[in-house]
Amino acid sequence: MSDDTVYTPSSVWIWDDQSGGKFTNINRPISGATHDKMLPRGKHPLQLYSLATPNGVKVTVMLEELLALGFTGAEYDAYTVNIMEGEQFSSGFVGVNPNSKIPALLDCSGDEPIRVFESGAILLHLANKFDAFLPADSHARAETFNWLFWLQGAAPYLGGGFGHFYAYAPSKMEYPINRFTMEIKRQLDLLDKALAERPFLAGNDYTIADIATWPWYGALVKGLLYEAGEFLDVGSYVHVNRWANTVGDRPAAKRGRLVNRAWGDEDKQLLERHNASDFDTVNWQ
Repeated sequence: MSDDTVYTPSSVWIWDDQSGGKFTNINRPISGATHDKMLPRGKHPLQLYSLATPNGVKVTVMLEELLALGFTGAEYDAYTVNIMEGEQFSSGFVGVNPNSKIPALLDCSGDEPIRVFESGAILLHLANKFDAFLPADSHARAETFNWLFWLQGAAPYLGGGFGHFYAYAPSKMEYPINRFTMEIKRQLDLLDKALAERPFLAGNDYTIADIATWPWYGALVKGLLYEAGEFLDVGSYVHVNRWANTVGDRPAAKRGRLVNRAWGDEDKQLLERHNASDFDTVNWQ
């Protein structure tokens, strides 16, 4: 340990909203809306309220993949939710996702709108709705669920654990960085061994397990998360890199990762998506 100070927890925790870190302004210990504001509504069956973080990219890639297969019912309107400005705490957003996290989907294709929140739940909803990217074979289906739910449990260690302490915490701390680095290295080793035996996570077919995992671990090994590629020696995970390239070369993945993107090069940002022609305004290829 090389930390300068030792933290002793108080008997009862008290919220200090100025505790530091990049996300100080949006993290709080209570749920619910902070202000009244309705969500915009477009003309398509599916209304997405999101941001192009890895969890948001899961859903836009899925929607673009469905459209690429010819499912016209997967047409969607995507609106950017600026989480740094607290837009996820509006009454309209909380009505769709009481957890106030992106992404949130409103399925308006039936008589009554269906709200779907949590990225894994959205992928499952869409896979079942269109009978796509979810194998019919019971063994392959179970393996898809295995990796989908693995991702939902593993990614918080990468984002809220490693990513926070390595990239966003107000100061570098040896213990949490070492603790979460060890876990992320273990996860990458696990993925690498699995992908050494098959082209995709669940087997021979591309599924929602790949769609869920690629925005996190594909981006990590391609140096697009936390600028930690050298630190994690990501090049040594050759099978994860091969898989990341395979998924990343899919046109739907290229399009999906730009939807609701609000940072980086302007020609890589598509703040809202309402029609396929919107991609004519960005450099997605």
